Amino acid sequence: MITRRHILHRAGAGFGWIALQSMLSRAGFAAPQMNPLAPRAGHFPGKAKSVIWLFMNGGPSHVDTWDYKPELQKRDGQAMPGFDPKTGFFPDAAGGLMKSPFTFAQYGQSGTWGSSLFPKLAQQVDKMAFIHSCFTDSNNHSPALFMMNTGTTRMGHPSVGSWVTYGLGSESEDLPSFIVMSDPKNRGLPKGNASNWTAGFLPGVYQGTWLKPQGEPIANLKRPAEVTDKRQREQLDFLATLNREQMAGSAVENELAARINSFELAYRMQTAAPDAFDVNREPEYIRKQYGLDQPHCSHMALQCLTARRLVERGVRFVQIYSGGMENQQSWDGHADLVGNHTGFAAEVDQPFAALLADLEQRGLLKDTLVVCAGEFGRLPISQKAEKPGRDHNPHAFTAWLAGAGIKPGVHHGATDDVGFKAVVDRVSVHDFHATLLHLMGVDHEKLTFRYSGLDQRLTGVEPSKIVKEILS
Repeated sequence: MITRRHILHRAGAGFGWIALQSMLSRAGFAAPQMNPLAPRAGHFPGKAKSVIWLFMNGGPSHVDTWDYKPELQKRDGQAMPGFDPKTGFFPDAAGGLMKSPFTFAQYGQSGTWGSSLFPKLAQQVDKMAFIHSCFTDSNNHSPALFMMNTGTTRMGHPSVGSWVTYGLGSESEDLPSFIVMSDPKNRGLPKGNASNWTAGFLPGVYQGTWLKPQGEPIANLKRPAEVTDKRQREQLDFLATLNREQMAGSAVENELAARINSFELAYRMQTAAPDAFDVNREPEYIRKQYGLDQPHCSHMALQCLTARRLVERGVRFVQIYSGGMENQQSWDGHADLVGNHTGFAAEVDQPFAALLADLEQRGLLKDTLVVCAGEFGRLPISQKAEKPGRDHNPHAFTAWLAGAGIKPGVHHGATDDVGFKAVVDRVSVHDFHATLLHLMGVDHEKLTFRYSGLDQRLTGVEPSKIVKEILS
């Protein structure tokens, strides 16, 4: 039972606190409560306002895409001196050096070497900066995915998109700040599933929002016919009141605050999201430019065009996964490298090229950072199979970036003669993350969150460097 004394006590304390808060705010001693997703200034002016990360799930082969190795062609079939078979995931299947089965040519004024896998994307190389000397800490998919997405090989840490939105908020009030799209061809989610876009120990409001690959992208976007807007608004206000009652002194305050924000965002999304996701509002020539009329790449075309529409509306971070769970369902070409990479490259080539061209044509590329990378590379030796492939290689992989703050047409770092290890200007995953944050106007050493008695960072405690050579 709630007594009259209890009601008077709660009301009096509540009114008194409101008055005190107002007085302190006017005096500059206290700030009003802020929307956790409200846009915030970075540590310094950033070149990029938003990010589109094209995640090549499974680990594409750098020596068969953008890291041309003539020496590998010459030494095809030879043993690799000093090679440790345990470098890959299947040591018993390690063979000799294997030349690339794809032809290479130079493209653009930059003279960038690219393979025959990407005929359309190769026409955009003068917009791109390549890092050929990336390396990572694991040769296993799940830990390597976590490393690339969260800066550690262990699950439970916040993803890059969560850190970015925690630091900068969102330019959109009506759409999620961090959106994830997975491969829609019934291939499943990447290994580790939603742990790749988790908010970890950050407040739950910074969690990535996964769009369903088939059907309605977000469940329950349409309000039931029997519920009016006024009635729904009253329901949300009542729920928020109950949740705030529970928040005072609660051990789950962050979770309740995230729940309140998610209800409010969902309410606003009922109007904004259908418009953002409706690519049929685009002119026909744009839809064809992305490849929506091509069955082999229409799913990726839809996601890339949706990503452009999202950043256009202020969404801070969009991540698109090419490839699903494992092996032939992703860029994980252990067997039949030719069939695996040819199929996946055909799905992304036109949509990725169209995305870069469309962003530039609309003036969005100047403040949108486009990132393309997987979790690791592949070995220069063959993996024995009826149709040979390549095993995992944590020692070297290539990433490319384009757009805001990127110096176009440049190449940074290098691998050895056969593409086994990064040997010149090596770039760790933490270096990569530090560079991405720098482009957003964020100092990676100052973006911290107190957890378990430590000021946690995306880039960890070891020194990380910004790859300034690729910056404009």
